[in-house]
Amino acid sequence: MTSQEILEKYLARYKKHGHKEIPNMNLVPEGDSTLLFVNSGMFPLVPYLSGESHPLGKRLVNVQRSVRFSDIDEVGDNRHTTAFHMMGNWSLGDYFKAEQLPWIYHYFIEDLGLDSHRLYATVFEGDEYAPKDTESIEIIKKVFNQYGIDAKEGVRIFAYGRNDNWWQRADAPGELGGPSSEMFYYLGKDGNGEGKDPSQFQNEFLEIGNNVFMQYRKNDLKGWDELPQKNVDFGGGLERIALVVQKKHDIFETDNFYPIIQKLEELTGNKYLQDEDVTRAMRIIADHMRAATFLAMDGVVPSNKDQGYILRRYLRRMVRFARKLNINNNLAALLVPTIAQMLVWLYPDLAKKQEGITQLFIEEEERFHNALAKGETELRRQLQRIDTNNATALVELAFRLYQSYGYPPEFFMEEMQEQNLTANSKQFMQQYQHFVTRHQETSRKGAEQKFKGGLADHTEQVVRYHTATHLLHMALRQILGKHVEQYGSNITKDRLRFDFSHADKLNEDQIKQVESIINEAIKQKLPVNFVMLSKEEAGKSGALHFFKDKYGEQVKVYYIGNSLETAVSKEYCGGPHVKNLSELSPTLTIFKQESVGKGVRRVYARLR
Repeated sequence: MTSQEILEKYLARYKKHGHKEIPNMNLVPEGDSTLLFVNSGMFPLVPYLSGESHPLGKRLVNVQRSVRFSDIDEVGDNRHTTAFHMMGNWSLGDYFKAEQLPWIYHYFIEDLGLDSHRLYATVFEGDEYAPKDTESIEIIKKVFNQYGIDAKEGVRIFAYGRNDNWWQRADAPGELGGPSSEMFYYLGKDGNGEGKDPSQFQNEFLEIGNNVFMQYRKNDLKGWDELPQKNVDFGGGLERIALVVQKKHDIFETDNFYPIIQKLEELTGNKYLQDEDVTRAMRIIADHMRAATFLAMDGVVPSNKDQGYILRRYLRRMVRFARKLNINNNLAALLVPTIAQMLVWLYPDLAKKQEGITQLFIEEEERFHNALAKGETELRRQLQRIDTNNATALVELAFRLYQSYGYPPEFFMEEMQEQNLTANSKQFMQQYQHFVTRHQETSRKGAEQKFKGGLADHTEQVVRYHTATHLLHMALRQILGKHVEQYGSNITKDRLRFDFSHADKLNEDQIKQVESIINEAIKQKLPVNFVMLSKEEAGKSGALHFFKDKYGEQVKVYYIGNSLETAVSKEYCGGPHVKNLSELSPTLTIFKQESVGKGVRRVYARLR
């Protein structure tokens, strides 16, 4: 049974029970700056779980693509992934345990054909805040009894404490919470595993679903009160369910990943399970490429901040492991088409975005390869100058190379081993991590000194280009429309790069008009000044601010022109800027443009 069929059967069962399907939303959450990515199906439903009416009713079902980047170090074994699809169903104060538990067990056993003798359940054992979930135990026993199984507690059903079988979103008063009943499938070879405790034999059991019963609200006294509206929140990972339905013991052998593995075998001549290093590298590449494709599909572009930083980490980590398989370039061009074809049933529009995503990834790969080349050159040069018997000096060098070039410490370690400079990689990595931790602590303490505006330095040319971005922003809004908003910029001594909201490619006439507006302002030698204003005054002045920053009561507004009232450009900005546009002379030229995601354009410009 394919993953598509698994999902279709799930949606059909719950629609039969009166559920309405809600959309598979963008991975970048709206309205929650504390969360980088949607990490569960319930994320958009929090207001409705608290009592607000959902426009589609009280019974909902969906599949939601999700990313949990915190699991990245676990990827490489046979079951962990960072990107997955969560199948979910919800009751918003409607049905409860007596309906949900039979429905979901019937789905697994009758719709998917899983062996009921290999299914196991866990429940909340109770504590001083909430009683043992005996209701779920009795319901589950009746379900198993339908299939001729005497589901005894301690043999088929296991009761665990708050750490394992209690869900709550946070620990503040007013937060929702409640007991959960997890579902496990036995993958071991010892019969059906009867009597084995899933918590004691974790490698032999796989969690395939979790029923959360939100029936409490946290009070001010650190206790919990019963809710008048009791909710159900079920979540089951499609990829994990496919593993057991397709009778695999390795999630990367399911149809969610195996086409990528097969492509890697074809490209490298290696067999997937030939040895531990090859297997781990292929698993990491398959997971990361799929996750990166999801992010790019949802408009994320590589950068050094937030979601863009995570995408960059994915892509650069893939390059590192691809080198272990002797793939030294164009990894994205080789694999993105495979992923697009593999997921066309779920994301038909992905094929249209394939070319743009591939180009985006190729450019990032090229940047990383260039950084690696520079890092390797600098590494060899520095190894001739430092005391290679000094472990601290080696660690500091490794860190500098990573900070300056993005040169991974693992590559540094390999180079040292090749030169017989160290044999204790574990000790080196421990020292390196300790050094990184100390540096991070120091950086946090000095965070208040961080340069406002995000520039790397204060050189004259960088300052010129920073000022030019204000002119570019102003001119683009004049020619394309007020929908244009700055998404980000990158400035070097050689050029500026500017990202902004706009759907279509700029034609030659639009580019000429933008350049003309900018160069006319430069020709007029307009002054550049700033003024400190209250947030209210700054807002009334019409100064632009698009980055959702948390500003203080006083903000700095830079304006280009003879006065704030008549300025051609005014924006909240920390600076620095030139004193007069004459310093930008003679002209600015746009020399390149590209798409970097849905509704986001990027232009490159130089001062000549």
